[in-house]
Amino acid sequence: MEYSKTYVAKDEHIDVQDIMDGLYYPFYMEHCRHDFIREVLGFDFEAEARNGVFMVLSNYSISFIRSLKKGDEFTVTCTLYADQAGLPKLHFKQSILLNKKIMTRAVFSGTCIPAIGGRPYLPDSVLEKITDAPKLDALQAV
Repeated sequence: MEYSKTYVAKDEHIDVQDIMDGLYYPFYMEHCRHDFIREVLGFDFEAEARNGVFMVLSNYSISFIRSLKKGDEFTVTCTLYADQAGLPKLHFKQSILLNKKIMTRAVFSGTCIPAIGGRPYLPDSVLEKITDAPKLDALQAV
């Protein structure tokens, strides 16, 4: 299942070269990913944090293909993958598209940890929703 959101490159994210600063691409991806996690997986970051469950990133890899410019309206996609080795990880393949052309692509991986410390895990409520998720293998990485 591919999830997507549309955004506009904000003026304050544009650098002296009149292109979007590389720092902001992951932020737009994060906004889309967090909406996906909340809306599709039913995981509310604030409520879960109050309950002692932190969802955190463990890794990400990003490739910049083309640059966005001031005022560009672009789409950010998010597709969930389970871990091929069965580890308690979620993998999110994401792209930023402008006029159906890939501008940036990335894979973000994360897990949950207890707020008091402990081993990574995925809550049962999340595991129930990812049973049919495809598995991410090394060849599918960025």
